Amino acid sequence: MQCNGLIISHGKSKQNKTTTELNWNQYNTIAGTSNADFVAIENIKSRMWGLQFHPEVTHSPRGNDIIKNFVVGIAGAKQDWVMTDYANEFIESVRIQVGETGHVIGAVSGGVDSTVAAVLMNKAIGHRFHAVMVDNGCLRKDEAKNVLKRLRGDCGIDLKCVDASDRFLGLLAGVTDPEKKRKIIGGTFIDIFQEESEKIIKEHGQCDWLLQGTLYPDVIESISYKGPSATIKTHHNVGGLPASMRLKLIEPLREL
Repeated sequence: MQCNGLIISHGKSKQNKTTTELNWNQYNTIAGTSNADFVAIENIKSRMWGLQFHPEVTHSPRGNDIIKNFVVGIAGAKQDWVMTDYANEFIESVRIQVGETGHVIGAVSGGVDSTVAAVLMNKAIGHRFHAVMVDNGCLRKDEAKNVLKRLRGDCGIDLKCVDASDRFLGLLAGVTDPEKKRKIIGGTFIDIFQEESEKIIKEHGQCDWLLQGTLYPDVIESISYKGPSATIKTHHNVGGLPASMRLKLIEPLREL
């Protein structure tokens, strides 16, 4: 199959089969390009396959077919998973985790991930969930206003917006290294959420939990998780979290 427009992962390529953690001599090349010989490899005997691109992104032609072939055809996963079951399981488990009186602060950006997490948490504990959107000075025009309308007005979520644009832009001024920027952003976000949680504690007596819409790709691109992986880029909600963070994390989408 010939594919146009495929984006290879992060500018890295393997040019020969001589040096790597893998025993490359046991792998067959099943796909390549003019400037990347090993776009896809396989080891039938050990049932191992490797791709040098993201089949899940829209730029990958027939990416869904590739994923289905592996997950269903090779791994033999059952196709009986439904989001409704997952949502109900989370709602029940978080009620036990947080308890009958616990309060949760939630990091909300307005994107799909954090919105889904916020809606699930709101269904689980209602008014004891306090969503916070932080304006870091880099939002699109009217984005904060639109998110407030959608989540507070349409979804009934207790959401406030904290304008921290001067704070973020001041800390980022003159910083050019992307990884350093991500660390600064992650640390500053947590500082603000901990400050906001203190306000919740003063009003309600407790707030020990932070809800995030972290996804599995965020995790595996940031840290080695359940197996060896290289750090691609540190997501501020994973590798950018400071060690001083007091709040305990709740991440219902972390393994999705």
